[in-house]
Amino acid sequence: MKCTRCGEPAEIALRAHNASFCRPCFLFWFERRTLKQIENEAMFVPGQKLLVAVSGGKDSLALWELLSRAGHDTLGFHLELGIDGYSRQSLDRCQAFAEARGLRFEVRSLATANMAVPEMASATHRPPCAACGKAKRYYFDQAALEFRCEVLVTGHNLDDEAARLLGNVLRWREEQLFRQSPVLESRHPKFVRKVKPFFLASEYEIAAYAFMRKIDYQVQECPNAAGATQLTYKRMLDDLEHESPGSKSAFVGDFLRRGRANFAEPASRSDGGTCTNCGMPAFHELCSFCSLRREVERKRTDRNPGREKN
Repeated sequence: MKCTRCGEPAEIALRAHNASFCRPCFLFWFERRTLKQIENEAMFVPGQKLLVAVSGGKDSLALWELLSRAGHDTLGFHLELGIDGYSRQSLDRCQAFAEARGLRFEVRSLATANMAVPEMASATHRPPCAACGKAKRYYFDQAALEFRCEVLVTGHNLDDEAARLLGNVLRWREEQLFRQSPVLESRHPKFVRKVKPFFLASEYEIAAYAFMRKIDYQVQECPNAAGATQLTYKRMLDDLEHESPGSKSAFVGDFLRRGRANFAEPASRSDGGTCTNCGMPAFHELCSFCSLRREVERKRTDRNPGREKN
């Protein structure tokens, strides 16, 4: 097997692209393709300050590596979720990565705020992933505002986007189908643009990039992810991709090029107001996260009647 680009012995074969690459050519191809996607989708330009949401996994750390190598102004941000030893290991990976490369890094902790994911899920009887997602959206928006970043960058990959698209199609979630895009523009002065540079990069390609760049990432999956519907969709799409390489890319890419335009933008709600607790945008007295916080505190007090609310 020879490298498609230079003819030297290849190290990796990509069936979806009908190509094989040696290590230097794969790194060049992967980085150039990602930077081209950033340019094509007008995600951001050099000079803008980027908040890179990093979990400690391969996707977010690989993205941070690529952006920093390209000379972009990045600030890594990690939300510690309070999930037993898993969260500690994830934070350690992020800190070691940032220190080894001299990159700026900030951390916030749900456990310190008495809002660890397991406790939120237990108190509200919501799936852990739902509570986690709401917390991440809140803290990422808040961090972008606090550190004056212009764009929020996440490591969502092709597998994530294809699984999400499949779920939205199966449930016919028209508003979500309209909003499924590698670029989500801000609708409020306190929110920044959100972008996904890896939206057409597969998990396999990202894992190969992380390995070749010697990135030490968190291999363990989140223990709360077991049984998540998203994983079922991923397995279904993996089977399809095995039989028909390139199916995931075609599914997502063709939807963005031709399908998404068939869904009308949802009627916008009023501009809303400001959360009376935290000052972030809200459509009621409290924003959605502070409402969740109040619910958790109420349930905590119900379980321990003699304990005052924080």
